[in-house]
Amino acid sequence: MCYSVVTMTYGPAAKLIKALQKKKYREENGKFMVEGTKNVEELLASDFRIEFIYATKEFEKSHHKMLEQKKVRVQIVEGSELVALGTLAQNDGALAVVFQKQQQEVQQSGVTLVLDDVRDPGNLGTLIRIADWYGISQIVCSPNCVDWYNPKVVSATMGSFTRVSPFYTDLTEYLKKQKTAIIGGFLNGESTHTFSFPKEGILIIGSESHGISKEVAKFVTNKVTIPKFGKAESLNAAVAGAIILDRWKGK
Repeated sequence: MCYSVVTMTYGPAAKLIKALQKKKYREENGKFMVEGTKNVEELLASDFRIEFIYATKEFEKSHHKMLEQKKVRVQIVEGSELVALGTLAQNDGALAVVFQKQQQEVQQSGVTLVLDDVRDPGNLGTLIRIADWYGISQIVCSPNCVDWYNPKVVSATMGSFTRVSPFYTDLTEYLKKQKTAIIGGFLNGESTHTFSFPKEGILIIGSESHGISKEVAKFVTNKVTIPKFGKAESLNAAVAGAIILDRWKGK
């Protein structure tokens, strides 16, 4: 086989895994961690460069062809060790340490998703998965959005992090250069049921608690609202993003 299987469990590798649970060390090392069978499967099928994988014997046996193609170092561990080292309550598959990619300039085409101060890891992870579903391969994020490589974000993507890439930038600087329709999700605006979505443009989704900031809102050309029929006060960022994207893509 072209990959190496070793039995060492703890030591520098384990310390690195623990360190990568914090943003500071992810930035210092330029690496992040991927947990769970589904996410690691998607990782193995991607072009991400993997430093090493901790895996159960069962995972190694059932994925040996993919591991061989990647020529990756595999450390055999028990599922309980994966749980102890990682962040998941259950993990009977694998945990990988992966090199981050350098962010690429935004390729403006079709619908571009922009996130303003989305700080909940679950919401960002779900929005990445939603973007992947609707064929959006890049998301523009404000600097105060949660870290793309946060383990909770990566886990919530269910593998979509391998097909959708981030671009963190000052949104005011980015938006003022745009010459396309800029649609913002607001509590007050034209109904998504009647709004005529353009063929191409930018969709901005704001933070979970404050929505789109005033600084960013001034660049919005059209405000849209998801019609409300019940008594819920609001929708979270991921749900709102999914509904608006579905209206836009399904027009």
